[in-house]
Amino acid sequence: MIVAALDIVARRIGLPYPVLLVLSGLALSLIPFLPHVGFNPELALLIFLPPLLYPAALFTSWRDFRRNLRTIALLAFGLVLATTLSVAWVAHVLIPDLPWAAALILGAIVSPPDAIAATAVLQRMKIPRRIVAVLEGESLVNDSIALIVYRFGIVAVVTGSLSVTTAALKLPVVALGGVLVGWLVAVIVHWLQRRLDDPPVQITISLLTPFAAYLPAEQLGLSGVLAVVTAGLYIGWRSPVMITARTRLEAFSFWRMVVFLLNGIIFILIGLQLPAVVSGLSIESWPALLLYATAVSATVVLTRILWVFPAAYLPRLLSKTLRGRDPYPAWQHVAIVAWSGMRGVVSLAAALALPLATAGGAPFPGRNEIIFLSFSVILVTLVFQGLTLPLLIRALRVEDDGESHREERIARKHANQAALAYVETLAEKPDHHAARISRLRDEYRERIAQLEYCDELTAEPDPEQLPASHFNHLVREALQVERRKLVELRNQHQINDETLRLVQRDIDLAETRIAEADH
Repeated sequence: MIVAALDIVARRIGLPYPVLLVLSGLALSLIPFLPHVGFNPELALLIFLPPLLYPAALFTSWRDFRRNLRTIALLAFGLVLATTLSVAWVAHVLIPDLPWAAALILGAIVSPPDAIAATAVLQRMKIPRRIVAVLEGESLVNDSIALIVYRFGIVAVVTGSLSVTTAALKLPVVALGGVLVGWLVAVIVHWLQRRLDDPPVQITISLLTPFAAYLPAEQLGLSGVLAVVTAGLYIGWRSPVMITARTRLEAFSFWRMVVFLLNGIIFILIGLQLPAVVSGLSIESWPALLLYATAVSATVVLTRILWVFPAAYLPRLLSKTLRGRDPYPAWQHVAIVAWSGMRGVVSLAAALALPLATAGGAPFPGRNEIIFLSFSVILVTLVFQGLTLPLLIRALRVEDDGESHREERIARKHANQAALAYVETLAEKPDHHAARISRLRDEYRERIAQLEYCDELTAEPDPEQLPASHFNHLVREALQVERRKLVELRNQHQINDETLRLVQRDIDLAETRIAEADH
């Protein structure tokens, strides 16, 4: 109920909804006698991570991901490791009692940015498509290296021994093994889905797919994150020809609802963890804790800024070939990527999943401090960067470059031209009804004319100025008349509700198509 209400409020006041949800969770946690809502550390990553990563990979553009692979790799691997080491060094200097292995665990926990938070802010802003593609691509794979380092750090603390050389050699095996597991699961799911035409069953398989990839990989000591991402990318690339239109429409709506609910719940839960985090602290004074939190949060933010700018310009400076293929990006675009480093669900779940004790039975060193500092970084980056990111975008005057709209028009134009060519071949056959062929041909020609008119405009056109806009408005009005008549027939008991829903679905799909064409 709170998630639904706050999303409405966030849209009305123009505030990023993850920020509002976290602050509301904090406020709820301060209400006396409110039942405690907490994570089960053993299930936190399993419950939230696979079903949030999978649809993100499923709906990712493989072309954009591949085009920006160098940038994504520098952020998802290089920056994560740089942040991990920087935070570990700062934490170890500030807290001498914190062992190096525990400090590395803290660094690994807070190193991966949360795509959900950044996307929630950016999706309401008109910015170039490439910025969104880079941030979405980074978020798909940055959790993998962070959780691998996190896992090695826990082994080192719990067992008391871990060779850095051994860990470095295992890293590629863990990563590539996760990719292989995800690919195998995706191949099996692809084989099943192509042989089915039953939306409830297929959507159930889709829901189970991320867990089918994540669990075996984790049990084998491999990267569950990369397994889920690989499966999502593989299935997403093949879904246009793998499942039917009916299944695709229902699956998209299903995943949209799952992501919305999980996102909302997880950000509320982040705020609700405050009492548990604070109650776990004992000996340190509040001034010291606030100093630690400020230092670690500043390290996280500054490390990203200091990494992103050289990573964007230095490779192009050193490579003429790269400059020719991919020119220098605008510094304003780089600044937005550098400031989009909000932390979220993965960091909190990883912090709360820390073991309570070592193999010898001793308390896990610095566990409460690690959880408190992780929570502080999440809160600072979500609230501070989340609130200031829209202001930064407006101050830098960064606007949408229109690439998505251009590609959409090209796609629609080519698809309609192909359909028109097919209809023209039918017109040459004597066994087809000439009047129906002529009607269909005129409809496709009208669509192509509208799209060609858009191509002639130098700026993004106002839908109300398009030649077919008045026609679309009339179509919507006619569809409303159809809908009202259906309800009237149902109320007069001339048709039943099942018939109404059946016909109404076709009307809804037609109205949706018109709305998408206008936008």
